[in-house]
This record gives sequence, structure tokens and C-alpha cells, in this order.
Amino acid sequence: MIAVMIRRTAFFPVICLCLCAQGPPPERPGSPRLDNPEILRTPDGRNRTELILKADHEASLKDLDAMRKLIDDVKIEMEKNDRHVLSVSTLKKLDDIEKLSKKIRGRMKRF
Repeated sequence: MIAVMIRRTAFFPVICLCLCAQGPPPERPGSPRLDNPEILRTPDGRNRTELILKADHEASLKDLDAMRKLIDDVKIEMEKNDRHVLSVSTLKKLDDIEKLSKKIRGRMKRF
């Protein structure tokens, strides 16, 4: 019993030293930190990353409005038609919804 306790207590400092020796995780090269003095700036001094994020957010909101309109149109067409009727325009609208969704997802994954 004592030998087992000695083995367990011997591994604890070794594990602690290994964890401490690793250091902080490396930063991703594409993401500048907000406290970094080398943040990319526009000629007028504004933060370039923040401007890009703001423009992406506004574009995503516009795309979401377009998606909402397409979804409403598809819903109206589905309610209007019978279960055996499938129109080409409905399929095109569904493809457009999927494209808009991928564009929004791509913008969100950028940063």
C-alpha cells in the first residue's frame, strides 16, 4: 500500500513540471490581438479589422433579409401547390437560400 502511494506521489510533480513547461498556446497567425501595437490601420487611423467585421456584419444582415424573403416565397409556393407538384422556381429559390447560407458561414469563419 505504501509503495503504491509513493509511486502516485512521484508522478504528481513530474506531471506538474510537464504541464508548466509547455507554456502558453501559440497564437494563430491570421488573427491580430486587440492589444497588439501592430494592428493594421487605415490611412485615417481606424482599425482595419473592425471595419472589415462591420462591413461583413452588414452584408450578412442583408443576405439574411434576402434569405427570409426567399423562405417566405418558398413557403407560399409549397402551401399553394399540391404535394405532387414541384416547381423549378421553388428549386431555384432553395438553391439561392443555400448559396446565401454558405456566404454567411464563410464570412463568419474568416476571423
